[in-house]
Amino acid sequence: MLNYNIAVVFPGQGSQSIGMLKDYAEEWEQVQQTFQQASEVLGYDLWDIVSNGPEEKLNQTEITQPAMLAADVAIIRILSQQCMIKPYALAGHSLGEYAALVGANVLDFEDAIKLVAERGRLMQNAVPEGEGAMAAIIGLSDDQVILGCKEAEAQAGQPVEPVNFNSPGQIVIAGATAAVDKAIEMLSEEGAKRAMKLPVSVPSHSSLMKPAADEMAKVLANVEFNTPDIQVIHNVDARSHDDADSIREALAKQIYNPVRWVQTIKIIKEDADAIVECGPGRVLTGLNKRIDKDIKGYAMDTPASMQKFLDAQLDMID
Repeated sequence: MLNYNIAVVFPGQGSQSIGMLKDYAEEWEQVQQTFQQASEVLGYDLWDIVSNGPEEKLNQTEITQPAMLAADVAIIRILSQQCMIKPYALAGHSLGEYAALVGANVLDFEDAIKLVAERGRLMQNAVPEGEGAMAAIIGLSDDQVILGCKEAEAQAGQPVEPVNFNSPGQIVIAGATAAVDKAIEMLSEEGAKRAMKLPVSVPSHSSLMKPAADEMAKVLANVEFNTPDIQVIHNVDARSHDDADSIREALAKQIYNPVRWVQTIKIIKEDADAIVECGPGRVLTGLNKRIDKDIKGYAMDTPASMQKFLDAQLDMID
């Protein structure tokens, strides 16, 4: 019998790249099938954009979000076919939460593609281009960043706030461009090792996204949600929810509230023997190691990485 708990986590926006999943597509038909499903919903060839670009197009929020969802779901479909162990918990970083809900059979994949495409559109349109920004702050405590944002907001007269608690000493802030610039200046003076703007135009998870969240709540209300087969730990409160209305509420709130990734991983780690990242890249695997150096992590960023994990299962059999 198997006596081993794994949790699966899914990356979100930022892990995309031209050519992602090319190696998987050469080996597994699930990749093309998944992207074909998504393309039929979207009305354009998503795999062509992922494979050939241009990069500026892939990085448009309304395209990035369905592209990342399709990539995450393609990999979990392959892993589910090959893996002997059913995950005990799922979670996703921001957009990745939708992949977790597909993995837990809460959402139909086609519905999830429609939702994230609309989510991306609403977020893109919520703040005029150039008026919102995000920045990564490295080397300060949560309290220092929270206080620094409050002071910068007071001086700039515009909102800026911590929006991603990614790992100890690594926090992303977002808000109005002038306020983010002021926070970068003040947090650098406070001793941040790095304080740099990110190449995005949407201040995700900030209070500026509240109008997008209100519209997204109306969209979510018209989509069927099932009871999870596997618990999903949500970003907004680091809790699992079973009923449809609570899940809808968590997804809407997520748009204008911080991603509590540190808290999420600490909760998952209580019962997880390993955490598996399903998606392009290995960003979350790196973050998780900074959260807890004892976490055993596997990133499914290449077929070889997946095979390494599958081989390791032989040592998990009790």
